[in-house]
Amino acid sequence: MRIVVVSAGLSVPSSTRLLGDRLASAAVAASGAEPGDVRVVELRDLAVEIAHTFTNGFPGPALSEAFDAVSGADGLIVVTPVFSASYSGLFKSFFDALSSTDPEALTGTPVLVAATGGSARHSLVLDHALRPLFSYLRAVVVPTGVYAASEDWGAEGLDARIGRAARELVAWAAGAGAVPRQAAPAGVPGPRDVPPPLTGAEAVPGGPALRQAAAPVRGSAPDGLPSPGPAAVPVHGGPGPSQGGGPAGSGPGPDGHPSPGAADGQPSPGPGNAPGDSAGRYPVAAHRRGTPGGAPLPKKDTFENVTPFEERLAALRPGG
Repeated sequence: MRIVVVSAGLSVPSSTRLLGDRLASAAVAASGAEPGDVRVVELRDLAVEIAHTFTNGFPGPALSEAFDAVSGADGLIVVTPVFSASYSGLFKSFFDALSSTDPEALTGTPVLVAATGGSARHSLVLDHALRPLFSYLRAVVVPTGVYAASEDWGAEGLDARIGRAARELVAWAAGAGAVPRQAAPAGVPGPRDVPPPLTGAEAVPGGPALRQAAAPVRGSAPDGLPSPGPAAVPVHGGPGPSQGGGPAGSGPGPDGHPSPGAADGQPSPGPGNAPGDSAGRYPVAAHRRGTPGGAPLPKKDTFENVTPFEERLAALRPGG
């Protein structure tokens, strides 16, 4: 596995280069590759050729070799110091020159983004600057980025972030695309360790019973108990489902005329029955047809029976 580190550090020694080396070592340990498979590109040594590329349009020999190494990498680690709350100009210029020379150089390449800074307040540079840049270059940015402030060196937590980011880079470079979830400690539920959803007539302990799934025809419920079926559900405001309908011309309809039956002699719904098919299935809920006893549902206030604004305003005036 070919791993390339692009370091934009300017000083010697450089904390940016140190973070890049630690990320590369973790990636080598996670992939089982040889240390010789890691190539480090120091942008400090290429600054002059990067500038000449923008003036004459042609990269120099050392810069061309760096471009070939980056475009042929299986996994790319990029580290920049934070300048003015963003990546450095040298870092941006290198990838601008690379994309102008070969627009598809980073397409599909897994990239681990990292940065160093003097304060933890600049840690969002990974998300508001680095990720959009490499997303624009059509690279695959691994989920975990690493930011190291001055107080992070030697502190607890940095090694864990470095190890997780390196494993994600190796997984994407190998084509797996994801890091296996680590088991949570005993007795501690993980974020996805939730019970399966309840079905049928099961109930939540200590809570109300869930609504039972409707059966298509008469038969047995999911728990084995006999189910009355939808056709036996009574409807308020009229006779049961087995009444109020019949062949053509039998049974009064809502207006007093004979209720028309089905063409094949099957019963049709009467005034108090819910409409459905010939077997009386799929009844409409009673609360949609009216209140018990056939009383109509109360009417909502309309625009006509609302007191006009002028009258309410006059009532609030003195002497009104």
